Amino acid sequence: MPDPRTDQPVSPVAVATGRTVLITGAAGGLGRAFALGFAAQGDRVVVADTNLEGAQQTVALARAAGGRALALAANVTQLDSVTQLAADAAAFANDGKIDVIINNAAIYATITRSPFEEIDVDEWDRVMAVNLKGPWLVTRACSPYLANNAAVINLSSATVLSGSAQWAHYVASKGGVIALTRVLAKELGDRNITVNAIAPGFTLTEASYGLIEGAAEYGVDRGSIKRASEPDDIVGAALFLAGPGSRYITGQTLVVDGGRQFL
Repeated sequence: MPDPRTDQPVSPVAVATGRTVLITGAAGGLGRAFALGFAAQGDRVVVADTNLEGAQQTVALARAAGGRALALAANVTQLDSVTQLAADAAAFANDGKIDVIINNAAIYATITRSPFEEIDVDEWDRVMAVNLKGPWLVTRACSPYLANNAAVINLSSATVLSGSAQWAHYVASKGGVIALTRVLAKELGDRNITVNAIAPGFTLTEASYGLIEGAAEYGVDRGSIKRASEPDDIVGAALFLAGPGSRYITGQTLVVDGGRQFL
């Protein structure tokens, strides 16, 4: 079976290489893990973040592993910023096209847990701006540059399915990501572009270690797989959704949580 991006024979689980992959929020955490995972496949990686120094560190790691990478400063809540980001990412590509978008940028560890009656209105607006408006703006800005058979991957959260008390702004924003994913899948389907969401469970990133004491054991007893989620678990899902084996999957949300029960 040929890969529709290259017309070359591939196995059903192979991942195409040489693509241009734009990842937001990639100065650290899951974003950095995504960047290194795609770079290892031979893809060109555009690392975008408000933290340019952190993005440059991610790029250095990707290049040290033999990958091609570019760091760009970007604010996903600002149209002018993401418009420039999209143009710069396309210019970095061999063919002027963006093959994969991973909308990973989000406010997470710095959110104040509060009963919904007490959530600060400004904080609510900031969370919605980054976590929900951001994926919309980035995909909108990149749309003219998206290759035929491109893949858009949005990061949601398993908290949407379980609910998480005193975190209404975060959970609502990630629920909106799932809804946005379904709409974008409908609108981009005629261009053979897939749009899917990944909903990770609690995953061991730098932010998670700072958020919960004893993070490595948090919720492990509720999982079917009795260990904590590592970034590579989520990266594997993204590589699949961006690869040739998932070209008929769109508008879906893939929960990656080790089979935890939602209580």
